[in-house]
Amino acid sequence: MKITATRRWKIEACLRASSALLLFLTALLIGIDHQKELLFNTISKEADFRSLDALYVVVWLDASGAAYNLIQLIRSVKLPDFNKNVKSSDRYVAWGIYLLDQMVTYTVVGGNLAALQGSLLAVTGNSSLQWMKLCNSFTRFCEQVGVSLVFGIIACFLMIITTSMSAFALFRLYSPHTFLMLKPNF
Repeated sequence: MKITATRRWKIEACLRASSALLLFLTALLIGIDHQKELLFNTISKEADFRSLDALYVVVWLDASGAAYNLIQLIRSVKLPDFNKNVKSSDRYVAWGIYLLDQMVTYTVVGGNLAALQGSLLAVTGNSSLQWMKLCNSFTRFCEQVGVSLVFGIIACFLMIITTSMSAFALFRLYSPHTFLMLKPNF
């Protein structure tokens, strides 16, 4: 089945909108989530996204990743014929989109995986370092962060697919026979 340029940019726009929405939801849900508990019947402790540095970072990374995807979504809607009528000067734009997609995707994936690893440590604890299981005390907070991180991981997979599509859009401009040579009709 051959995918036309129009269908490709519609798929890209759908993927970018979905990943922007999921990243925004991740940042929002982690950012507004908090829980206050009384520990040992004397100490009042509040858990929020500032309690774990990885959650603080993932809020900002996911918000900026959502903004980037919205900007690229606007670009793909306003310039849908970019994929149809390709000139030789458009390869620089395609390289820029490809490199920006790569940077944002790697950054968001790294931030979400770091937050997931830190959250798993809060769930399981570490007996050799005498770290207690924080999710025994802050159950609601941990459950909401877990759901938010699932949204973030799904958005990461969507961004990986989008990055693959931008790589295809870039490398289709080049000849398959000569290294980094544009195809003759460009």
